[in-house]
Amino acid sequence: MERRQLEYFVAIAEHGGFTHAARALRVAQPSLSRAIAKLEQDLGVELFHRVGRNAVLSNAGELLAERARLVLRDLDALRAAARLAGDGPAGRIDVAATSSSALEPVISIVAEMRTRYPGVLVSTSAALSAAEVVAMVVQGRCEAGVCGSAERPAGPGLIAHHLRDEEVLLVAPPGTEIGSDGAVERAELSGMQFVVTTSPTAVRGFFDRLAASVPGLSIAAEAGDRSVVLPMVLRGIGASLMPDGWADLARRAGAKVLRFSPPETLPQWLIYRSGPITAATQAFLDITLATVPPGGSPVPKNPAPDAAIREGLLEGI
Repeated sequence: MERRQLEYFVAIAEHGGFTHAARALRVAQPSLSRAIAKLEQDLGVELFHRVGRNAVLSNAGELLAERARLVLRDLDALRAAARLAGDGPAGRIDVAATSSSALEPVISIVAEMRTRYPGVLVSTSAALSAAEVVAMVVQGRCEAGVCGSAERPAGPGLIAHHLRDEEVLLVAPPGTEIGSDGAVERAELSGMQFVVTTSPTAVRGFFDRLAASVPGLSIAAEAGDRSVVLPMVLRGIGASLMPDGWADLARRAGAKVLRFSPPETLPQWLIYRSGPITAATQAFLDITLATVPPGGSPVPKNPAPDAAIREGLLEGI
């Protein structure tokens, strides 16, 4: 089994067919087909069901896909380790992040990466929930992830570091008369209408709990795309709940932003797989763990494995 065969196999699985994969890889489709046929012959199983122009993973293909991605990640880590002795960290790291985490701390981390490690490209992938971030890291689609979750993320071979507690804020249309001294109590929300997401995010979960305890609180609109929630608030459709990463943007846009009294918080996590990692990934982890966001607390850099185990960080291994 060759690396090239695994790369071809993963590309076909992700692009849904030989034609699109060949175009993405910039190789001739016959060469791609021969490589996969040889791989299937060596393994003694059919990896794809050919359906018209599409290729659907077989049961054996489903099992191999996740492991193939992890093998390719590990090979990249070995190659990067050899290069590290030369010019320092270089390459690419894929990071999964929920929308609020992508704003902060990921933007600040990327900015610091560009300053300290210009040879590393950080590519972020959007996720709707912490569970999706976990899946993307566990399956090898991304090397690391940042997300908010009330519970410590857990999965096979997953390491989770608590970064900070992000605060959930009330974002209301301009001119809304509510709260005092920049804060609002739950009871003051009675009778208000809200713009919420349709996806099962941590913030949507908080809204549902809030609606169950505050009389007269209702939904004015649901948005499948979270990027339109703030514009809806600015148009006066309703208020919304947003993590503190959105605070500056919301204020600059003209929305009224209030903290809850007492504060409502959501733990924010950095997650990655145990085992070999690339130099680019290590650089990202080092900078992330050294970053102390407003309201956060310092996190030790690179805890030793035994210390990590004592702290309960190595879950699911």
